[in-house]
Amino acid sequence: MGNEHPISEKELAGCIDHTLVSATATSEQIKQLCREATSYGFHTVCVNGRWVALAAELLSGSSVAVGGVVSLPLGADTTKIKMEQARASIFDGADEIDMVADLAAIIEGDANYLSNQLKAVLKICRSMRPAVMLKVIIESAALNDDQKIFVCQIAQSVGVDFIKTSTGLHPAGGATPEDIKLIEEIAPKCKIKAAGGIRTAEQALGMLAAGAHRIGTSSGVQIMEEFKSER
Repeated sequence: MGNEHPISEKELAGCIDHTLVSATATSEQIKQLCREATSYGFHTVCVNGRWVALAAELLSGSSVAVGGVVSLPLGADTTKIKMEQARASIFDGADEIDMVADLAAIIEGDANYLSNQLKAVLKICRSMRPAVMLKVIIESAALNDDQKIFVCQIAQSVGVDFIKTSTGLHPAGGATPEDIKLIEEIAPKCKIKAAGGIRTAEQALGMLAAGAHRIGTSSGVQIMEEFKSER
């Protein structure tokens, strides 16, 4: 497997957003998440707003970034609420924001609503020093190709940093290599985060080979251990 995709252990770990967004996650589990992230050298820990301050405190002085989620898992909050959630998360110590896009606007083709919302949240991220990265979750498995193209074109025109495939919480499913290739084709100026259902090293490497720059997963430790054992 290593020959198919020449990537080092350090490089793979540096692509992983180590994620725990379960509603029942406890402070002890968040502490464990942060310990694992520093131990393996993951890029980011991704947590609910409730835990951003704790994660930021635990990871202070480390190379691991803190990601806060906004409007997870539905994306149906108003623009004003999403702006406030993003701002609060950043003030608590988030370096990156993963926000669920308004799926109704995507499905209805409401370019105005969608682009205004993305601009409003991006403006908050960009107003910070240093600027905070914005990843927009499009829930790709729940969309048809026309809808995916629509949202990717708008996300790129607004200038968001990343398009992220999925929350990992939608019944339609998560990331696929096909969706990553489509996003890359439609929005080459945006980076891509593959998330949802990525539980093995083979899946993670497949997503990176398809064009993803980041992997969002709650199985980071298992992925790294599997990767190490197969090299």
